[in-house]
Amino acid sequence: SGGHPWSRCMSYVSNARRVSGRYRQSVRLVAIGVAVGSAVLAIDSIYRRLSLKLKARRQLSSAAKIIAAEDVPQINASRSVTGPTNLGMTFTLYQYQSCPFCCKVRAFMDYYGIPYNVVEVNPVMRQQLKFSKYRKVPILLIQKNGESEVLQINDSTTIVSALSSYLISRKPDSRHADKSLQSIAQWYHEKEVMKEDGVKADEIINRYFLMFGDIAKQKLDTIEGSVGEERNWRRWADDHFVHTLSPNIYRTVGESMQAFRHFSEIGEWDHNFKVWEKYLCIYLGSSVMYLIGKRLKKKHHLTDDVRESLYHSSRHWLKAIGKDRKFMGGNTPNLADLAVYGVLNSIEGCDAFTDLLEKTRIGLWYYSVQELVRNKAGVHELEYLKINE
Repeated sequence: SGGHPWSRCMSYVSNARRVSGRYRQSVRLVAIGVAVGSAVLAIDSIYRRLSLKLKARRQLSSAAKIIAAEDVPQINASRSVTGPTNLGMTFTLYQYQSCPFCCKVRAFMDYYGIPYNVVEVNPVMRQQLKFSKYRKVPILLIQKNGESEVLQINDSTTIVSALSSYLISRKPDSRHADKSLQSIAQWYHEKEVMKEDGVKADEIINRYFLMFGDIAKQKLDTIEGSVGEERNWRRWADDHFVHTLSPNIYRTVGESMQAFRHFSEIGEWDHNFKVWEKYLCIYLGSSVMYLIGKRLKKKHHLTDDVRESLYHSSRHWLKAIGKDRKFMGGNTPNLADLAVYGVLNSIEGCDAFTDLLEKTRIGLWYYSVQELVRNKAGVHELEYLKINE
């Protein structure tokens, strides 16, 4: 309305230039903000890494390191588990109550009556693990009485193997009688390996091995069969059996929600976490794990009805034990029994576990192991420990 078309055109151009100029200025400000924010995050990340490196006095191996006691955050234990096997050390287990790998460690320590403190880790926030570069559970911290340093061991299988090797080393005739737990832990090393799917990954390749020391060939021939069997089935529990669990307990939205409410109850989330943290874990966790369960079903080639994969694996385990043995270890559970029990114990209380008991005969073996674990029956195997009072 009014004015020469050329004048209006130039006015539009001028306005466009002003708008364009303001736009470019805004873009520059956003870019500067992003750059500054990224720099701050980068500096913070570098600072945290340097702090962790300074705190870690000695990296013994990829699975174990020594840290100063004052660098471990003072977090009240969620609970303490008592036991008669006093090794002159304080053990603190950072865990999720329902994690199958954490259940493996607890099964071992309970069976052998080793007392320990539990720090329940928030599965979403994980703020209890700020002191560690390793961000998975379980993590076991060990402080020898009267010492200012703390030994940190990562990975459930390595924890069990290192502790078991240490208990063996306490025998009077052991070649490792002079070795500390710290010395034994540093023998477990990481190496790059090729997985079955063709992907390279770092793995603690000797984590299933127990450190017996140099022993006579005659004795080695006597024990190698049973030790090799135990080692293979411990690996089976980690590489196969555990992967049948998540697709089953998170099979439907309802089952996933039921599982997380059960985890909240047994993990005492009301006591250990803030109210909003508890509900975040339940609702966000159950939703995410429902989706992840579908991916894991495909990744690990489970049957369309994932329950059948769980049933088949359980029957496979029972068949390996056979009719002539009560446990894989014979009359008493060995480390393979404790590993498979621990993995399965993580889903007790879920619908999948109830269905498993109805469809297979694993209940007799499972509850037999559970009774011995709860009664700390392994303590009788440690009578050679003079401090076992």
